[in-house]
Amino acid sequence: MFPLAGRLLALDVGDRRVGLAVCDPLQTLASPLAVLTRRSRAEDLARLAQIAREQDAVGLVAGHPLNADGSAGPQAQQAARYAARVAAALSLPLVLWDEYGSSQEAAARLAHAPRRRRRAPLDAEAAAVILQDYLDTLRARSQPAEPSLRMIDLCYDQPE
Repeated sequence: MFPLAGRLLALDVGDRRVGLAVCDPLQTLASPLAVLTRRSRAEDLARLAQIAREQDAVGLVAGHPLNADGSAGPQAQQAARYAARVAAALSLPLVLWDEYGSSQEAAARLAHAPRRRRRAPLDAEAAAVILQDYLDTLRARSQPAEPSLRMIDLCYDQPE
């Protein structure tokens, strides 16, 4: 079962970078965290493991870039594979979340943000948009997460 309390780490997986965001322990507010430049699989996993430990992450929410018709194209499949590897390596549960419009929303947020915040990396802001959408959807349901049109797949369940 996916944790309903504790900090979640969000991933916005790209070909060259991974945007990261984290939420508060009550899972109400997402904040941009950092952008990792992808290197090797081993280096990426080591850095993500360190960040997950530092942030006390209890689960992962990864953006899933679906096509407009809801199908998973090559980019969505690649992002899902990457996120599943991270989840397995960190022994954290994973939810893939439809990230439709997250980059555009992130760009709009940064454009209207105070000057100091505008310097925040777009990829981290996009990860925060994805995570906030997930949190808002759960809160609107007022019940534990169950599969829906927005929740794509629960890829990895943490062993009991």
